[in-house]
Amino acid sequence: QVQLVESGGGSVQAGGSLRLSCVGSQYTFCMAWFRQSPGKEREGVAQIGGGGSFTYYADSVKGRFTISRNNANNTVYLQMNSLKPEDTAMYYCAARDFCSVDWDSDRFTDWGQGTQVTVSS
Repeated sequence: QVQLVESGGGSVQAGGSLRLSCVGSQYTFCMAWFRQSPGKEREGVAQIGGGGSFTYYADSVKGRFTISRNNANNTVYLQMNSLKPEDTAMYYCAARDFCSVDWDSDRFTDWGQGTQVTVSS
């Protein structure tokens, strides 16, 4: 089982930026970010494959968020720009052995504890 630890969350005003990080205890091919707000289902945000050439984004964050990774230290990043109040959520890092254009959380085998992002208007 891969241990995942997120960091970088915080409070920011609308229009601002934050960069989330997730450090894994070992390399995993596919890394992703999900988020969940109170009373809402967990939703996929971004995925990235092992070499970084495959990326996949939710429509709600395209053009504002960028996922990247550094395999030398088993870290995946989520750069979030032009943040909106509706981006407020707990953000989770997740991992699985393959990437695909789906957001089925049951297909991700490892999860972090989450980091809170709050965007005020």
